[in-house]
Amino acid sequence: EVQLQASGGGLVQTGGSLRLSCAASGFTFDDYATGWFRQAPGKEREAVSGIDSSIGATYYTDSVKGRFTVSSDAAKNTVYLQMNNLNPDDTATYYCATGFLAAWKNYSPKIYDNFYWGQGTQVTVSS
Repeated sequence: EVQLQASGGGLVQTGGSLRLSCAASGFTFDDYATGWFRQAPGKEREAVSGIDSSIGATYYTDSVKGRFTVSSDAAKNTVYLQMNNLNPDDTATYYCATGFLAAWKNYSPKIYDNFYWGQGTQVTVSS
């Protein structure tokens, strides 16, 4: 059974930092990309960042480039998202997911089922 355990959310002020962690189990870690989506109230879920550890490829949505860094520790089957210079637009529930990296780039609700999903962790950035 695929399990994705997310942690690390919280409340920070604008300009602050948080690090999210996603501990994965139940599948071969290098067979898929693992990373993060987010969903703010009233908005669709969007792909934030993912990493395919087998080839070192990453994906970032434009709004987080230069501020967020995704990384992985294959020995721990864990993916991290270091989030710096946070702003209120980053406020959302962040979901860990695993799937093919190309699906991050082309995500739409129609391909929701192409991913395994973990529970969300709330990130709130105050102004």
